Amino acid sequence: MAYHLFRSRRRSSQGLGVFVVAAIAALVLLPTSVDSAGLFNPKSFELDNGLQVVLIEDHRAPVVTQMIWYRAGSADEPRGKSGIAHFLEHLMFKGTRDVPVGEFSETVTRNGGRENAFTSYDYTGYFQTVASDRLETVMRLEADRMTNLTLTEEQVVSERLVILEERRSRVDNTPTGLFFEQMNAAQYLAYPYRIPVIGWESEIRTLTLEDALSWYRTYYTPNNAILVVAGDVSIEQLRSLAEKYYGVIPRGDSLPRIRAEEPPQLAARRLEMFHAQVTQDTWRRSYIAPSYNWGDTKHALPLQILSQVLGGRATSRIYRDMVVERQIAVQASAFYSATDVGPSQFFLFAIPRGETTLDDIEARMDALVADVLVNGITQDELDRTKRFLLAQSVYARDNVQGAARIFGEALTNGRTTVDVESWPDRIQRVTLDEVNAAARHVFDKKLSVTGLLRAGKAS
Repeated sequence: MAYHLFRSRRRSSQGLGVFVVAAIAALVLLPTSVDSAGLFNPKSFELDNGLQVVLIEDHRAPVVTQMIWYRAGSADEPRGKSGIAHFLEHLMFKGTRDVPVGEFSETVTRNGGRENAFTSYDYTGYFQTVASDRLETVMRLEADRMTNLTLTEEQVVSERLVILEERRSRVDNTPTGLFFEQMNAAQYLAYPYRIPVIGWESEIRTLTLEDALSWYRTYYTPNNAILVVAGDVSIEQLRSLAEKYYGVIPRGDSLPRIRAEEPPQLAARRLEMFHAQVTQDTWRRSYIAPSYNWGDTKHALPLQILSQVLGGRATSRIYRDMVVERQIAVQASAFYSATDVGPSQFFLFAIPRGETTLDDIEARMDALVADVLVNGITQDELDRTKRFLLAQSVYARDNVQGAARIFGEALTNGRTTVDVESWPDRIQRVTLDEVNAAARHVFDKKLSVTGLLRAGKAS
């Protein structure tokens, strides 16, 4: 089980993350729709209880991945209950009326499969990858815990201690974890992305059995979920199994997402932290940025290209300049993801080399950004980046788990299967003027948070 500490979109800057462009428009039960021929050619339908089902067929190997995604992440938590989404993710492995504690995972392992779960700001997901003839087994288990979870006070108390230890090991005892948490809180004044996915320690300690059950009963319903299956199964087989196991679960209440509105950022923010455990100083800057769902959304696709041009790989401007040519940094990169439900961030990052200071790093990064604002990127950079991203889109087709994840993340975050399929064509149509306009839009100093993490003790 895992949570995404700095948001799911931080997970991949080059591969699958570049696709996660979508989430779902209503799909209709009656005829199965085949979305326009393209990269994945997904098939989709909806059950009577509102469960949206997407299939990405791939018969090249007898393997299948089942993913169930809930439109419920830490940004949907009630005030004072931070961490409850991740807490319930852990508790979902505690058993049901018919499946004792531990039997779910033991069954998956016994059938040669693997499983995991994850929580992010905008969704929670569970998956199993098994031989295709074992799909019915894992579908039965997953559907069972969507509606029949049983919890005891003892389980809640025990798992709460596990999560507190997880927070200590992954955040509190890690200087970068603590610092990035502070930077996120500085970036967002009101939007719930300012609160860590795992939750604040003081609030985790207060989470109760009733809190967990309330979250479960509210959000773990078929009409708030998306079932994505990728691999060696036909649409007829999937429809039959989905109706048999998920179709009998009653529909829940409609759950519109209501979140605080982020006010305009009017001033640049700056943080500096010293920590005795830091062995290498780190420079980081984030700019609040539009996503597919928030702000000036026309810039989202161009910003995906811009992040690759500037710092997405070893041939990018920032890496080539700071690491290869000037040799003032051991790492340097940029990252952006368009898929958040709310406001996104565009990141610049560098670790100095040798005697180089953080001031040197910042001065050079500012110069590189200034050059983009004055001169823009080049047509050659645009063309090469498009070729790279389109090649990555082809490679993504070869991983059933990756394919399921692309669609699940997209659909939970407000996009459609058509958005995913059309992404390569839309990237191809992005112009040089659009990328340079997006750069001018996002690289506004007053929209930034600059962070300096230094070795040593605070004065």
